[in-house]
Amino acid sequence: MLHSKTRWHSPAADPDTVRDLARSLSISPLLSSLLVTRGLDAPQEALLFMDGGAEDSHDPFLLKGMAEAVPRIRKALQDGEHILVYGDYDADGVSSTALMIYLLRYLGASFDIYIPHRSNEGYGLHNHALDWAVQQGVSLIITVDTGISAVHQIAYAAELGMEVIVTDHHEPPEHLPEAFALINPKLPDCPYPFKGLAGVGVAYKLAEALLDGKVPEEWSEIAAIGTVADLMPLLGENRSLVRRGLSSMRNSPFPGIRALLEVSGITMSTVGAVNIAFGMAPRINASGRLDHAGRAVSLLTTAHPGEAEQLAGELDLLNKERQLVVERIVAEATEKLSKQIGDGEPPDIIVLAEQGWNVGVVGIVASKLLERYYRPVIILDIHPETGMCKGSARSIPGLDIYAALSSCSGLMDHFGGHPAAAGMSLHRDNLNAFAAALNEYAAAVLTPEHLVPVTAADGETEIADLTLQAALELERLAPFGMANPLPKFIVRGAAVKETRKMGQEGKHLKLVLQQGRHTIEAVAFGKGPLAELLPGGTVIDVLAELTVNEWNGSRKPQLMLQDLAVPQSQLFDLRGAADAVKQAVYIKELLQPYSGGAPFRTAAVFQNSRLSPLSQLKGMSLWVYDEEAGISPLPSGQAEASGTISLLCLLDMPETPEQLDALLAAFPQVENIALLHSLRDGRDRLQIPTRDHFKALYKLLAGIAAAPTPEHEVLLRLSRQSPLSVRMLGKMLDVFEELEFIERSGGTISFVSQPSAKSLTASRQFVRLGQIAEMEQYFMEGSLRELEDWMLARRQGVS
Repeated sequence: MLHSKTRWHSPAADPDTVRDLARSLSISPLLSSLLVTRGLDAPQEALLFMDGGAEDSHDPFLLKGMAEAVPRIRKALQDGEHILVYGDYDADGVSSTALMIYLLRYLGASFDIYIPHRSNEGYGLHNHALDWAVQQGVSLIITVDTGISAVHQIAYAAELGMEVIVTDHHEPPEHLPEAFALINPKLPDCPYPFKGLAGVGVAYKLAEALLDGKVPEEWSEIAAIGTVADLMPLLGENRSLVRRGLSSMRNSPFPGIRALLEVSGITMSTVGAVNIAFGMAPRINASGRLDHAGRAVSLLTTAHPGEAEQLAGELDLLNKERQLVVERIVAEATEKLSKQIGDGEPPDIIVLAEQGWNVGVVGIVASKLLERYYRPVIILDIHPETGMCKGSARSIPGLDIYAALSSCSGLMDHFGGHPAAAGMSLHRDNLNAFAAALNEYAAAVLTPEHLVPVTAADGETEIADLTLQAALELERLAPFGMANPLPKFIVRGAAVKETRKMGQEGKHLKLVLQQGRHTIEAVAFGKGPLAELLPGGTVIDVLAELTVNEWNGSRKPQLMLQDLAVPQSQLFDLRGAADAVKQAVYIKELLQPYSGGAPFRTAAVFQNSRLSPLSQLKGMSLWVYDEEAGISPLPSGQAEASGTISLLCLLDMPETPEQLDALLAAFPQVENIALLHSLRDGRDRLQIPTRDHFKALYKLLAGIAAAPTPEHEVLLRLSRQSPLSVRMLGKMLDVFEELEFIERSGGTISFVSQPSAKSLTASRQFVRLGQIAEMEQYFMEGSLRELEDWMLARRQGVS
C-alpha cells in the first residue's frame, strides 16, 4: 500500500453544463469539463480564454503614476539627461532591465544600468550605488522590479539631486517612498484593472505609454520570460502577453534567446511556458545566484550570435554548479533541522541559518525543504564577519509570509516580497527572537488542515478518454503556469501492465497502465526506484498530466505522473536478497514518503540464529520466531505491534505454521510485507509427503537398518538411493518413529520388521510435515499471487 504524497482534490463539474458547453463550442467533453471547473462555463468567455483578444490589454495610463512618469522621461530624452535603469538580479529583474535597455536604445537615450550583486549587496536600492550614479552624471533613475519599499534610499537620491521613477509590482508597504512617480498596479489607489503584472509587465506598460502602443512585437518575448519566471498568474493581460511572446519566440530575432533555447535543449518551434519555467529561467537566475546578473542581461540584449552562444554556455555551466550547491545546502539544512527537532514535529515556520550557505540559492533550498516538510521555510546565510543574515522565505497557501514578516518587521533591517515568497536581512543576534515571533504569528493563523498538502486536480477520468486528440485539444488552454496550471487528472483502478526503469542509472520510472482494453504509457521523473514496488498486476491510482509524446515522427498520448497511490496492501517479492537487512532499510526509505502523513511504523522478524548486524534496523520494532510462543519481541528492539504497521520485513521465513499464524496474529493491521528470506537449495527443500514416498523409504530402510545402524549413516545411505533431501528424509524418519516402524536408541536406528498396522494419517508428525512442506513450497516456489492468497486464507483462519 502506497499513500499519495498529497491529498487530491477534484471539483465535480455539472454534467449538464459540460454537455451544453461541449455542444455549443464543438469541443470534447474532457476540454469542456476543464473549462467549466475553471469557471469558464459561458461560451463567449470560454472562447475568449482559448483564443485571446484585444480585450485583455489595458490602457497603460490607467496605472497610477504613468501620467507623471511619461512626460518626465520625455523631458530627459529631450534634454539629453543621463538615465540610470536600476534593476534586480532575478529573472524578472533581468528581463525588466533588458526590456528597458531595448526601450532606451530605441528612444536614443543616454543611460547606464545597475543591478546589485545578490551576495555582496543584496536586494533593493543602495546608497553607495546612488553615490556612484551621481558620479556618472545621472539625474533620473528608473527602477524596474524594485523600489516600492526603498523609502530611505529614494530620500537619499533626492538629497543628491536625482529624481526617481519607481516601476515595481511587489506588495507596497504602509509607508511609501516619496519618488517622482510610483507605478505599481498594487498601490491601494491605483485604478489599473489587472493587478497580476510582473516587474517586466509594468516595464512593458511603460514602453507602451512612451511608444503610443507601438511596441515591437519581439519585446513580448522578454516580457514572457520575466512573467513566467516570477510565477505571475497566466490570466488576463499576462496570458495575452505570454502567448504573444511565445509565438514570437518560435522564430526569435534575438541571438541571446535563440542561444538560450538551444543550450536548454528546447525546440524553438514548440517552446512553451513550461520550457521557460524549467529551462530558461533557471539558467538566467543562475547568473544572479552564483555570479552577477549582468551576464544574463548581456545575453538577452546582445546583437552578436557568437557572444550569445558564449554567454548561454556560461549560464548553463553556472546552472549546473548551482544544482550542486543546492544539493549540499539541502543536506546540511535537513541535518540541522533533524538535530533541532529530534523525533518531534518541525515548527510551524522553519527558520534555519548557517555560515557558508550561498545567499544566491537559499530560496531554492527553502522551496525544497517546504516540499519535504510542508511548512513555511526561511533559509539564511550568516556573514562570518558582520553577523548579518540574508535569506529567502517560501510559504504554503495557508500562510501569507509577507504578512508574517510584517508582524515582526522591527527585528529585520529589510524585507519585501509576496504572500508566497519573500526576502529579508537581519542580524544573527535577532535570529532566535525572529523565529519565535514568526511561530507565534503562525500559531494564530495556521490550522492542522493547512499543514496537509492538497493538490488540485481537474477531474477524474478513464484511460479511454485520454486520447491523442484530447491531448492536442488541451493546448487551446495554453500557456500554462500560475493560476492556469497544466490540467491534472485522476485515474483510479488502473492495472500496471509493464514496469521498467529508464534514464541514467534507472533514475526515472515508466509504466504501461491498463483499464479494460485501453492502455497508456506513464512516465514519472525521479521515481525509478519505485519500479521495485509496482510489479505487473498492481492496481494503482494516479494523478497525472496528459501530454503528447513525439518520437521518430509518431505521436501518442502519455501521462506525466505527479503522484500515485496503491490502495491495497502489498507483498513485495524480494526473496533471495543478498543482504536482507540492507534491503529492508532500502525498502523502508522508499516507502516512507508514501506514508500519507500517518506515523510510519516498521517491524522486522527473523530467526534467533540470524547473525546479520541488526543495528542497521534503527527505528524498527524487532521480533524473533519462537518455538513455544510462535513469535516474541526482542527486548532491546522496542517491539510494538499496536496500530497500523506500514512495513513488515520478513528477514527469515517462519519454520512452522504455528510461527506463521503467530506472526499474522501479532500484526493484524499491516499495509505492506516485504519477503526478504533466503531461498533454500532445491535439494534441501521439503516436499508434500505422499504414500509413495513412504513406501519407497520403507523398502530402503528394510535393507539399510535391519540391524541397529548409526542414524547419520542411515541418512547418508538413504540420500544416495533416494531423490529426497536429507532434511526431508529426517522428518520422514520422525513419522516412522511415531508409528513405531523404526526404533531409535543411542543414536542408532533399527527397522521394526513386523510393526502394527497404522495409517500414515494417524501420525501427528505426518500431518505436520505436510503443513510445513506446504508452507515452504509457497514461500520458496509460489508466485506472489499464490503466496498472497494463501497467506490471506491463513489470516482469515487465524482471525
